[in-house]
Amino acid sequence: MRRLLLLSPLALFLLIAALLYRGLFLDPTSVPSALIGKPFPSFALPALDDPSYTLTRDNIKGRPALVNVWATWCTACREEHHLLSKLAGQGIVIYGVNYKDDRTAAQRWLQTASNPYQLNLEDAAGTLGLELGVYGAPETFLIDAHGIIREKYVGIIDQDVWRKKLAPLYAKLLREAMP
Repeated sequence: MRRLLLLSPLALFLLIAALLYRGLFLDPTSVPSALIGKPFPSFALPALDDPSYTLTRDNIKGRPALVNVWATWCTACREEHHLLSKLAGQGIVIYGVNYKDDRTAAQRWLQTASNPYQLNLEDAAGTLGLELGVYGAPETFLIDAHGIIREKYVGIIDQDVWRKKLAPLYAKLLREAMP
C-alpha cells in the first residue's frame, strides 16, 4: 500500500505529460462547431454600406457561399483580405460579417483595399458572432444553397487552406446546387 502511495505522484506526472504531449498535435484551426449541418442562425442586421437596409438569413441563401467574420482591428483579417478579393474576382460568393467594429473604419477599409463581399452585415454588438460561436476574427463558414453550415474554419484563409480544404467542399456544394 505504501509503495502504491509513493508511485501516485509519478502516475499523475505521466498522465499530465501525456495530455500536454497530445495537445501539441491538435490543429488550432479545427474548432468543432455544433452548428455543422444546421441552418445558419437567424439574424436581422444592418447592411454595412447602408445601415437603413436590414439583411436577414434569406439574403444569404440561394447558392453556396463563404461567410467571413472580419474586422478592421484584426490584423489576420487584413492578411487574408487579398486572397478573399482574388476569390471573389473568380466568382466565389463571399458574404461578410463585420464583427464588433467601427462602421466608418470598416467602410473606409473596403473602399481602400477592395470589397470582396457581395453583402456585408454590420454585427457591431457581436450578437450574430455569439450565435455562431465565434472565438475571434477571422472565422469563415461555408454554407450550402439552403443556408446550412457545412464547414467552419478558424484563422487565416491562405492559398493552401483554400486549395486543400475549402475549395473542394465549395465545388461539391456547387455541384449539389445544380438542378
